[in-house]
Amino acid sequence: MLTFIFYAFVIIVLIQLSYYVFVFGKFAFAKKQKSTPKRIPISVIVCAKNEAENVVRFIPLLAEQDYPDYEIILIDDASSDETLEIFENFEKQYSNVRLVRVQNNEAFWGNKKYALTLGIKAAKKEYLIFTDADCFPASKDWIKEMSSQFTMHKTIVLGYGAYEKINKSFLNKIIRFETMLTAVQYFSWAKAGKPYMGIGRNLAYKKEEFYNVNGFIEHMKIRSGDDDLFINQIATKRNTTFNFSPESFTYSMPKTTFKAWFTQKRRHVSTAKHYKSFDKTQLALFYISQLLFFLFAIVLLSFLYQWIIVLCIIGFRYLFSWITLGFSAGKLKEKDVMYWFPIIEIVLIFTQLNVFITNLFSKPVYWK
Repeated sequence: MLTFIFYAFVIIVLIQLSYYVFVFGKFAFAKKQKSTPKRIPISVIVCAKNEAENVVRFIPLLAEQDYPDYEIILIDDASSDETLEIFENFEKQYSNVRLVRVQNNEAFWGNKKYALTLGIKAAKKEYLIFTDADCFPASKDWIKEMSSQFTMHKTIVLGYGAYEKINKSFLNKIIRFETMLTAVQYFSWAKAGKPYMGIGRNLAYKKEEFYNVNGFIEHMKIRSGDDDLFINQIATKRNTTFNFSPESFTYSMPKTTFKAWFTQKRRHVSTAKHYKSFDKTQLALFYISQLLFFLFAIVLLSFLYQWIIVLCIIGFRYLFSWITLGFSAGKLKEKDVMYWFPIIEIVLIFTQLNVFITNLFSKPVYWK
């Protein structure tokens, strides 16, 4: 039995190395991107529901972008706080701000996709950049950087939505590592010609991509996925690229309690089951290989079975994963989380398992 586990352990490590070297390495060791400034008209779209505190702080930062031709579409999704009043003041204050008021609709109650659809239809520009109401751009060149990657054929640009650093918070390090790893995955697969997701905190695409598939109609009944499900549906090797320049990042405040973050992860994970078969398979294989790596290593070391070889294999695996993720973390300005990599990885693996099990017995809460 232990012999079987040992050989299974070797196979698992080879699968892990294949991911880290041949897939994630495509992003980790990618050359610095060339930024070609463009003057294409841009509509920045922000959908908010009860985000009064955040929009007061962050919308002015969007209005101060250094870009010659852009508008800001502010969507109030039937907020019950002061969000609508604040948006109305911004519309009076800034000439390039336009407001979309969304009334509760019985057929689409609480569905962010319905609100976004109204905002996209209201946009006057052909190229759209999306961010969330609780996000802010890393620089005044955010629009310039994201739009610089558009070409005649590249009509989808995936961006990085980072979380702010909170000193001495281990939960913050976990959240930022998980966010970085997710970005490494979707950037790497996009680089490999198999794009599968993007994040609504920082995403851009041409409006025709939306209309070509009748918007969110294919998954309108799924409460989440206005970003990743939509990109999973429309993204191809031909039309998709990404931007990892620091000026193109957006930032938002992370959750400050494990319970809040766990609830957020439940929503994110529940969407992945609707991905294309290949994407679900590659994501599942990576996660299962992570889980089995630790379980098999514990069993083999507990019985001291070929323990010197097992330790060498473990060290070999960590060497390659640390190098690959270290270079990736450098690109995404998250180097500090790598010092805690082994511990954070274990926490994430078993948190993910808890999320899967919890989602089997109850549905996660979606748009506010």
